[in-house]
Amino acid sequence: MIPKLTSERGNISTTKTEVTAYFVFEDKTTLRHEFKKLTEVFPSAAVTLDATHFGGKELDTLTLYVKEKRKRKILLVGLGKNEKLTLEKLRRAAAAAAKAAKSLKASSLAIIEPDTEVLGWLKLGEDWESIGSALAEGALLSMYKFDKYLSNEKKNGSTLQRIVIVSDDVERFRKISLGVQYARVVCDATMVARDLANAPPNEIYPDSLSKRAREIVGKKVAATVFDERKIKQLKMGGVLAVAKGSDQPPRFIVLEYNRSKRKSPPVVLVGKGVTFDAGGISIKPASGMSEMKSDMAGAAAVIAAMQAVARLKLPLHIVALVPSVENLLGGRAMKPGDIIVHLNGKTSEVDNTDAEGRLILADALSYASRYKPQLVIDVATLTGAAVVGLGHYATGMMGNDQAAMDKLKEAGERTYERVWQLPMFDEYEKLNKSDVADVKNSGGRPAGAITAAFFLKQFIGDYKWVHLDIAGTSFLNEALEYIPKGASGVGVRLLVDFLRDWP
Repeated sequence: MIPKLTSERGNISTTKTEVTAYFVFEDKTTLRHEFKKLTEVFPSAAVTLDATHFGGKELDTLTLYVKEKRKRKILLVGLGKNEKLTLEKLRRAAAAAAKAAKSLKASSLAIIEPDTEVLGWLKLGEDWESIGSALAEGALLSMYKFDKYLSNEKKNGSTLQRIVIVSDDVERFRKISLGVQYARVVCDATMVARDLANAPPNEIYPDSLSKRAREIVGKKVAATVFDERKIKQLKMGGVLAVAKGSDQPPRFIVLEYNRSKRKSPPVVLVGKGVTFDAGGISIKPASGMSEMKSDMAGAAAVIAAMQAVARLKLPLHIVALVPSVENLLGGRAMKPGDIIVHLNGKTSEVDNTDAEGRLILADALSYASRYKPQLVIDVATLTGAAVVGLGHYATGMMGNDQAAMDKLKEAGERTYERVWQLPMFDEYEKLNKSDVADVKNSGGRPAGAITAAFFLKQFIGDYKWVHLDIAGTSFLNEALEYIPKGASGVGVRLLVDFLRDWP
């Protein structure tokens, strides 16, 4: 169960939750100041504080059992050195607080705003809306667990039912509340994306993904789903070729927000929706193949982002396109050497059937031209090369519009869904050269993430375009502070933050 998230006016002495989290810094002078403030309110805490070696190091916690006014637990959470504080460190500290409260089997947690006397001279300045959002995001996202298929006795669900972000000042509280409201929306959407990408492939396949997309975005977003017959009429050769190896027919999902503004050029989001990727004839190794249920994490991110932008009522015309297929083996499956005719008339030679994502994205990017968009952003678990090059801590970014990429990088720093721009030098393009078609779907091992982007570039129209390769960031084998093992939901907070600030 995900706790209810709210904000309230108050301070450490007025909160009525079972656990109250209070942030302290590692700096000795500041730490003594904080301890003094605490013991003035809770004299019974002095004995523990005098006996402890707690020094406020980053993410360290200490539980104080105090008896003033009523029995309660004060949870000290370390923020580390005060001059190094960032929004991300606040997220992680809030996550540590929520996890500690959960381990204490508390049903409610209050998180007190950081000390304003210390924050006043930090680079965070007076951005209390972002501070409120960061605290809420860290606490809430850390509570996610994909336990849908666990029996009740194995779920070990959290008892934590309520998280409250607390501020004592009228103006700060107003701004923090705005941040909490925003965080609640983007966290809900991020957890939707996690659920989709964590779901087993016998639950999420092209048709069921299209039905879930309709449910997720709600009535404020117009949803249209093209079936296999319509896809054939449109001559989406890439989508059809990849889908041939599976009994599950393909789907092409179109989501449109603010359709009344259709005269305004939209921002188009494109998400790769391969609901399971066995690699086709160029089959993947068995080890780790079960993780290929998450090869639709790009689709999950753009669908969930559409839910968030609708709830936030962003004043933009936004379209999401999701080509969805399974990439399996079968008597009808595409083969290395096949040549595909795509929606825009260009042809591609299939050199590797496991380079399938770019084949379906080619049709989606071609279809995007019909909207005469102001910007197209595609999100895809596209290449293992992105994982080799950037690991699991940064998303690869390429494109043809530097202004949009700069803004995405800024959004990535704010949300800590960081992106890293890779070069698109002309010399890389020749690696995709085919002797028998306009382009080959694999440029070989060198610069694999870049040659994949160059393949996509063949199918974009006359529009601004950014490609995000989330292969390394979308699915983790080791949990981080507020990101679980498995699907991370990456891309949702990044895209929504970017769209709030666009153009």
